[in-house]
Amino acid sequence: MNHYETVFILTPVLSDAQMKEAVEKFKTVLTDNGGSIVNEENWGLRKLAYNIQKKSTGFYTLIEFDGEPTLVDKLEIAFRRDEKVLRFLTFRLDKFAAEYAIKRRNKRAQAAAEAAAAPAVEEVAAPAIEEAAAPATQEENKE
Repeated sequence: MNHYETVFILTPVLSDAQMKEAVEKFKTVLTDNGGSIVNEENWGLRKLAYNIQKKSTGFYTLIEFDGEPTLVDKLEIAFRRDEKVLRFLTFRLDKFAAEYAIKRRNKRAQAAAEAAAAPAVEEVAAPAIEEAAAPATQEENKE
């Protein structure tokens, strides 16, 4: 089995539900044909470098998967048949690119974990800061 990565751009006129439905459709194509999804990233609505079909933005999605080479053909046929897809690119990752993808995934997960922990720290620190500031203002009022 080879390690692959595909990035596709969906038309921006879709609602969030339609966009997620289209992504699920392509994930189903992968899993039904013997592939296993390693990672999925929704990059959201981004500006295109140039207009495609008179559209200047699109929903970007990245999917990393393992599978046989015939799976790529089936996936690309599904991309071509779906009018929601503006562009797609699928390529096989060599060992160096696969290692980089793992590092990037771990770094992204670590950043997400830190971002989730940051609001909790701010909530604990905020009352302490307010309490420290409160006595100073009371002393100023006495004078």
